[in-house]
Order: sequence, then structure tokens, then C-alpha cells
Amino acid sequence: MATSTAFKIVYINDQNIGFHSSHHTRNYPPTPSSSHPPTINMQTQTTLPFACTPRTVRHLMLPPKCVLSVSPPSKVRRTHSMPPEKLEVFRSLEGWAAQSILPMLKPVEKSWQPDSFVPDPSLPFEEFMDEVRALRDRTKELPDEYFLVLVGDMITEEALPTYQTILNSLDGVKDEYGTSPSPWAVWTRAWSAEENRHGDLLRTYLYLSGRVDMKMIEKTIHYLIAAGM
Repeated sequence: MATSTAFKIVYINDQNIGFHSSHHTRNYPPTPSSSHPPTINMQTQTTLPFACTPRTVRHLMLPPKCVLSVSPPSKVRRTHSMPPEKLEVFRSLEGWAAQSILPMLKPVEKSWQPDSFVPDPSLPFEEFMDEVRALRDRTKELPDEYFLVLVGDMITEEALPTYQTILNSLDGVKDEYGTSPSPWAVWTRAWSAEENRHGDLLRTYLYLSGRVDMKMIEKTIHYLIAAGM
């Protein structure tokens, strides 16, 4: 008996757009009482004839028992992302970064915020609902292709924790303890704060539009951040 699964990036159904996963093909022995494949749950999944590899563990997020069967990583670990001479180049550029890059950051009080572009929740209930209805009236005329772009953009923006983690793993620019005064670290934190607004705005807009399957989108984001890069 076989059941199949593969990650499918996107689907459109009656103006609902979302991301979901089907299954990689797995073969199971037939059971005398049923022609259907066995039910899989978190308690029994690790006992099925499934090849557990670092790739499947990473992307399917299987239970710890399965993770334990993966071969341990090599004892040779990378401790630095660049040789000392290149590290010195980045350090020598800190003064330039402080004078030329950091001034490009806009102060928080002068920056736009997501609430400026969506219905104001502080309004009286009926006024707020009128704004939501107006937003839905506008978005119902948009073609599905527009929402595919918005969903893809939102998912990318919401994986911001992954990008900041990657930057903070690089020698010369990483934030050593979370509040480093290094201009590279200051830039990374400020850039992350600015980028965070994009995901917040897109999520609120898509949620209020009623045109997309938010649960499937949020599950996709969950998988993406958990898988890392």
C-alpha cells in the first residue's frame, strides 16, 4: 500500500491561496482489515519503514527518536567564517561604516509603521468594520496572481529571524552579545527592525482581505524558520 507526499508550493482554490504539503511516496505492507494506508501520528511515525536522513529530519521536523538515528556530524567544525587577514579588513572598515552607512538609518519616530496602511482598530467598532469592508471590496477585484506575489513576499519577510541569525554567524560583522556597539552589529539590528514592519503589514493586509488561507501560510512560515538555511 502506498501513500504519497511532496511539498507543493502554492495552490489557488476559489480565491483562497495558500501553501501546503502533500507526501513523499512511502510503501507500507497491506493490512487484512483495510485497503487504506495506516494512520500516521507522532507516536507511531518513527516505527514506520521511513529512511531518516539529515535532509528529511531538517525539513519534515520528525520527532526526537528519529533524529537520534541520524549519523552524528563530523568532529571537524567550522569555527571561523573567514581567515584573520580578511577579518582585519572588516575591522578596518568600522569607522567608514559608522560615518557612511549608519546615517542612512531612519529614526524610529520618522519611520512609517504598518498601522498607517490598514484599518485603524482604535476606531469605534462600526467605523472599523466599514474600513475592513472597504478593504475587502478593493481586494476582491485583484487577480489571484497578485496574491501569489504578496504571499511569497510575506513568507520571505517573516523568515527574518533566519536572516539575522545568518548575519550574526559571520566573523567581522556578527553581534557578539546581542547589544554590540560595532557599526556592523548596529546596522544588522536596525535593518532587522525596519524589515520586520514589512511582514507585519503584509500579514495584516492578507488576513483582512479574506482572499488567502492564513493557516496554511503560517504553517509554511513555521516550517521555513524551523528548517533554517
